[in-house]
Amino acid sequence: MRSTHEILEDNKVKLTIEVEEQEVTVALDKVVRSIGSSVRIPGFRPGKVPRKVLEARMGGANALRSEALRDALPDFYAQAVVDTEIDPISQPEIEITAGQESGPVSFDAVVEVRPLVSVAGYNGLNVTIPSPLVTEDEVNAQIDRLRENDGAFVDVDRPILNGDYVTLDIVGTDEEGNEVANVNDYLYEVGSGLVVAELDEDILGLKGGESLTVKGTPEGGTLIEFAVSISDVKEKTLPELSDAWAEENSEFSSVAEMRSDVEERMAKMKIVQGQMAMREAALLALAELVNDDDVPSALVDAEVNERLHDLGHRLEAQNISIEQFLGATGQSGDQLVEALRADATQAVKVDLALRAVALAESLGVDDQELEEEIVRMAEQVGSTPELLREQITTAGRTGALRAERAKTKAATWLIENVTLVDEEGAEIDRKLLETNVAEESQEETANEEA
Repeated sequence: MRSTHEILEDNKVKLTIEVEEQEVTVALDKVVRSIGSSVRIPGFRPGKVPRKVLEARMGGANALRSEALRDALPDFYAQAVVDTEIDPISQPEIEITAGQESGPVSFDAVVEVRPLVSVAGYNGLNVTIPSPLVTEDEVNAQIDRLRENDGAFVDVDRPILNGDYVTLDIVGTDEEGNEVANVNDYLYEVGSGLVVAELDEDILGLKGGESLTVKGTPEGGTLIEFAVSISDVKEKTLPELSDAWAEENSEFSSVAEMRSDVEERMAKMKIVQGQMAMREAALLALAELVNDDDVPSALVDAEVNERLHDLGHRLEAQNISIEQFLGATGQSGDQLVEALRADATQAVKVDLALRAVALAESLGVDDQELEEEIVRMAEQVGSTPELLREQITTAGRTGALRAERAKTKAATWLIENVTLVDEEGAEIDRKLLETNVAEESQEETANEEA
């Protein structure tokens, strides 16, 4: 078999495949054996039906040959894809150009391929991540959260402020006049947003003994009118921050020891968060360099279908139907697909952009690296490198595996070369994130899960 390819417009390639007569004969014999083993003709045992009889039953030799070509062309096409190293992203349009009745067979296959996109500016990206530095205010806030466990409520006779605790009687009525909520003596933290945002706004400045009416829509609900009566107003006072309090309410003998431990723990967490945010932010920034018009719908559709398939499997494992899932999440099927399409489009942009960076930076994958990847994958799936290599080759996935490995190298290159800045725009010293803290945290998490 011999194959060549020609680049067309709109990210399409035309493969021209020529199959020798001997290969066609092999395919034809395979079809004869397959049909002969399944067809039932009086007077003949399965698998022993003469070829002439089969031809007569199917409408002649040409009909049998057409059946053989219909079965064999996909395999010939797949081999041509491997030989020419193109990267198809859709089903091909196949047209037989010669050999339909006898002799060698030639056919054309026009297929859409993965495009090469432009990512101009990829080597000068600024990426915003949370600062890995722990501030004094952050430490104080964390210690205050610890102190709140021992806080006490004190009645106050003043206008309500954000953060106060108020005792409320609440009656909620829907637009039809039906009572949908009735709660007495509800201790509510002003500003928490647990009822509706309008309540947190309108209650400010009132005092105990007063009432108000607010309208709002609770999350996932409908418009409700709330009649609210305020019984009393309290503020939460925290215990004095002293060594005595620290010794009595923690494992530390002093506030200084507590502050040191809180700062160390927060530093570890911020480094982990920074490392995780760095990768995600870098990939998102790279994806923004890809124009929407350069994203093939075929790739997005395939990604959406894969995500729907994965969601279906996960729901099935939990004995949840898609209808139950939609009801629980408060969305329609169209809204689910729309959300998945947005995520899928982003994923496709990242894929295309990483391939472009790999090409631009010559981050190819040689045979030794490919073999190392196969060995690693074989260990993961409990197979042997020899068997896995044969399966990958037969399936024509060698090129795809090289591309995935190159994308990994491109992502590593990108993360190492972006400029990191904090929320204020100040550049972050990369050395602050180059630590084994993340590995220690992951190990602690693994030990806890075990």
